[in-house]
Amino acid sequence: MSFEKLGVMKPLLSAIKELGYKDPTTIQTRAIPLVLAKEDVFATAQTGTGKTAAFGLPMLQRLRATSADENRTLRGIILSPTRELSIQIHDDLTKYAKNMKLNIAVLVGGKDIESQQRILKKGVDIVIATPGRLIEHVDKGLKLNDVEIFVLDEADRMLDMGFVKEIRKTHPLLPKRHQTLLFSATYSDKVRKLSKLILTKPQFVESAKKNSTVDTINQVAYLVDVDKKAALCSYLIGSRNYRQVLVFTKTKASADVLVEELKKDGLKADVIHGDKTQAKRLKTLNAFKEEKIKVLVATDIASRGLDIEELPYVINYELPSVPEDYVHRVGRTGRAGREGEAITLLDIYEKYDIKDIERLIGQKIPKETVEGFEPDPNARRKDIEDIKLKSEHKKEDKKPAKKHYKKTTNKHRRVTKRG
Repeated sequence: MSFEKLGVMKPLLSAIKELGYKDPTTIQTRAIPLVLAKEDVFATAQTGTGKTAAFGLPMLQRLRATSADENRTLRGIILSPTRELSIQIHDDLTKYAKNMKLNIAVLVGGKDIESQQRILKKGVDIVIATPGRLIEHVDKGLKLNDVEIFVLDEADRMLDMGFVKEIRKTHPLLPKRHQTLLFSATYSDKVRKLSKLILTKPQFVESAKKNSTVDTINQVAYLVDVDKKAALCSYLIGSRNYRQVLVFTKTKASADVLVEELKKDGLKADVIHGDKTQAKRLKTLNAFKEEKIKVLVATDIASRGLDIEELPYVINYELPSVPEDYVHRVGRTGRAGREGEAITLLDIYEKYDIKDIERLIGQKIPKETVEGFEPDPNARRKDIEDIKLKSEHKKEDKKPAKKHYKKTTNKHRRVTKRG
């Protein structure tokens, strides 16, 4: 099957050919004809399988077919959960539409809202926006009366981030007759409930097993003590000469600490997380894409929306708090059929977390050790005992004293709490 046989028009075919697109992916093959036929679509697909082109190409074609040179009105909206993903979608659609007379704008927080308003007043066909910023523009007078296509990308992530109110507020403002496309990397009850609210007789497209990881990703977990993680991370990157690697941490603090350790070991590294300004994050991302830095350390703010061509390696320095985020993290590599490697540095505190992840993805992740970084079994057993004792003490400390002991001595209060 070719893009031409899917019904994609010549201006788009020419643009994607220049971008190196050859054969459509599974999600593109299944979704594009449905979108062109003006059907509502509920699609699930693994991260990195070409979802943007699956909704972007037919969306551009449909709006191009009815485009007017004068009096442009907003006819297409794409909502995405993060600034980075919104900007990436905008960049992709702009490249696809290079041979078409369509105006495409991106509306995200962290950017001057007045300058965005000026762009909207000039007339746009499509906007890509984060939910909160779109509502800000609506409150300032942006009309959605002429919207023909409404897309929710990474819908599961938007709901996880608490954007359900914004989505519910946006939907009634759209015309009664419009097409809705809902794309999600994973299933969840919240996504299914949302689909019932905003979709009309949808066509279901499933190109991946529930919460699965891409088959082209080689996954492995290296057992290591907590205090040796940074050293092992540097050793793997340096000794194996990883030219480009994305490293995920659970917190901003650990990301900052790790990047300094990597720099001390002579690695060109930088960090992005929520405390960095939008301008700084974009500058760092571009430097990483251009391979001016070898290692990008990030929190889960970057686990979606990063589209780095042929990214070969992802390292989970720490496992995410939510098992589903593991799927999104490792999905940064192995994209569009390419091979990739996802490495997890697994300490004793995370052994139960990885079991939850394995249940989610339906497969075992091989556990190995690296010579010189083997975990100390004796220290590990002691750590477990300490954790149990600390946990028990915390539970006891949280028990409130009974009110009738309020005026008794400190000694009596301590006895009451323990007893």
